[in-house]
Amino acid sequence: MFQIEVDRQHSIVDFILDGYIRVEEMQRFVAELKGATDSLQGRDIKIKADVRTFKPASPEAADMIRRVQEYGLRRGVVRVAEMVESQIVALQLNRIARESHTDRILRRFWQESSARQWLIHGDEDMGMHPGM
Repeated sequence: MFQIEVDRQHSIVDFILDGYIRVEEMQRFVAELKGATDSLQGRDIKIKADVRTFKPASPEAADMIRRVQEYGLRRGVVRVAEMVESQIVALQLNRIARESHTDRILRRFWQESSARQWLIHGDEDMGMHPGM
């Protein structure tokens, strides 16, 4: 199962992936995620990915995730906040993020509020200045 919401005020695409996602469902998710991203085109887009209950993806689904991450980068995604609990899913998503180059703009969070604050304000308002 998946759910996608768009916060137009803050240019955030917020999604949840839950459980095992079949290839057909992943295709629908990718299409809706592209549509949500396109709806914010021309702005600095942020992604909040809640994958705390997501199960490891098949190779086909993992490839779709990589391609949609590359698409997002081309469309103006500047920050990605992921909430992950499973170590196996985290390792798989790390590999996908490296392959798509999303790892450069990705941070992991345990709390939704911290993820949202970073997406909206970046490092400046969180006391995380580079070099500290």
